[in-house]
Amino acid sequence: MHAPITYNGFEGPRSLLDERPMRPPIIGTIRPGIKVLTRKARDNPEAVRIHDMLLAQGHSFEKIGAEIERKTNLRNALVPKNVPWFTCRGSDFTNPAIADDILQRYGEDRGDGNGHRLWRFPVVFAFDDWLQNMPNQLVAYATSGKQFFSEYGPDGLRYCKTYGALPRDERASRARRVWGGRPIILRQDDAIPDGRCDPHSCPQYQKGDCNLSASFYFAIPASRGLGLIKMPTTSIYVLQKAHAAMQTVALARGRLVGVEFTIGKQEVEISRIDLESGRPVRQKQWLITLDADLDMAGLLDGSDRARIPHGMAASEAVAALSGEGHSSAEEPNLAEADEPKADESGSGTELDPDEDLRAAFDQAAKGLGFHESTQAQRELRTFLKESYGEGWNHRPTCIRQIVKDMRAALAHSPLEYRQKVKAVATEVSS
Repeated sequence: MHAPITYNGFEGPRSLLDERPMRPPIIGTIRPGIKVLTRKARDNPEAVRIHDMLLAQGHSFEKIGAEIERKTNLRNALVPKNVPWFTCRGSDFTNPAIADDILQRYGEDRGDGNGHRLWRFPVVFAFDDWLQNMPNQLVAYATSGKQFFSEYGPDGLRYCKTYGALPRDERASRARRVWGGRPIILRQDDAIPDGRCDPHSCPQYQKGDCNLSASFYFAIPASRGLGLIKMPTTSIYVLQKAHAAMQTVALARGRLVGVEFTIGKQEVEISRIDLESGRPVRQKQWLITLDADLDMAGLLDGSDRARIPHGMAASEAVAALSGEGHSSAEEPNLAEADEPKADESGSGTELDPDEDLRAAFDQAAKGLGFHESTQAQRELRTFLKESYGEGWNHRPTCIRQIVKDMRAALAHSPLEYRQKVKAVATEVSS
């Protein structure tokens, strides 16, 4: 009998399933807020009755809204409302018992009349890549579903994509069957002729039809189920803070998997543009927060810690390392402390011998115009601190990423990068 034929060393897909991108199974959704009836819907007794009945039965907001529309012809009867707790209900899970277990295990009654709610809870991420834990894009929906959506190309630029028309089968007088899903193409029309995703010139974005869409994917300790839990968000503030938290942990620990984070909420004052007046206004809002109970000093080794030059006073050292002040009136080089120094014994973090980080940073910053004024330098320093966390200028990995981003901006969109820096700096100082 011949030995069975075996195949080894496959480098490409081995099955039909391998041809498509891997997506982790989702067993449920925890929502960051609630939905309530609109003013028009509250004036409709039947809509109020349906809402109260289905809400008491634990149905999802989507089911409640669809039922109200079916029986009263009121479309969009529910609108989001920002609250300090999370919504965890059985109708949003494949197994309702999972939601009940999470709520009983981590929920609490704070005695404020809101009952037993989920205010904060532990999570564990499944990927070391922050983007897989927190994918995000700009999306515009139509009545038939997703109409336009942003994707980044190999060149690092953001493009507007859409679904192409299905080819027709002339003999059968119908659309051809398509393997692998609908074809995705660049959007190219009168509004977006080159396929570039530019919110400033996008009619859907300007009308409010295209918005940020993002989700966290995680597991909850002691919660059973073969899959991850999803939590959607549309706040750029939430994503920026969560990204900074993940990057900080990843830089200190080397990975994200295995770290227990805590998701909660914090009431903060945010700035937004009033479209009627065109002026910024500030308002309080409950935002999702991501934290981790870690001993950062214990995780960081000596090469990752900021070094204070000999003879420098404590107050001067803090000011110099944080970028908030300087011992002299002269504005220092933006990359003054970017390159970690070896001590007198020759130890310390060695840089890539093929790249001088300080020179690369200075060259990119000058090319983008940040050396033209002290104000521009302060704005850049504020932006980098907000984006990459305290002590970014003492982490070579972080500086390399900054230089990479600056060079990409210098090649394709220097004005957009400068505007982004200024916007963040203005927001922090306001």
